[in-house]
Amino acid sequence: MKIQRLLLAALFCGSLMTYAQDPAVKPDNTKVNKRDRNAGEPTADQQKMNKQDRDLTASVRKSIMADKSLSTYAHNVKIISQNGVVTLKGPVHSDDEKKQIVAKAVEVAGSADKVVDQITVKP
Repeated sequence: MKIQRLLLAALFCGSLMTYAQDPAVKPDNTKVNKRDRNAGEPTADQQKMNKQDRDLTASVRKSIMADKSLSTYAHNVKIISQNGVVTLKGPVHSDDEKKQIVAKAVEVAGSADKVVDQITVKP
């Protein structure tokens, strides 16, 4: 039994290494990363650390995570709160997911003018 576990672990690690080294696998977000280098673009490292903004981000994240109908992409959308304004970034699978996430953020933030939607729909 112990040998079987070791073999499975070795196979799993080997397949991860193959995937990581496969030059045909391209990252999803290269263009997004270039966009985020612009000085005016909020990024996760600009998340404010005051209690109000941290709580706002946490509440939006909890609302999104509670919806199990959303994809993993949707669950991993970046949420950046700065002075009571929530910026949403990242790819999702459909317009419907995008609308659902924005609606959840608006509900938590209190109004649509406190939410900046920069979510993209992955083709």
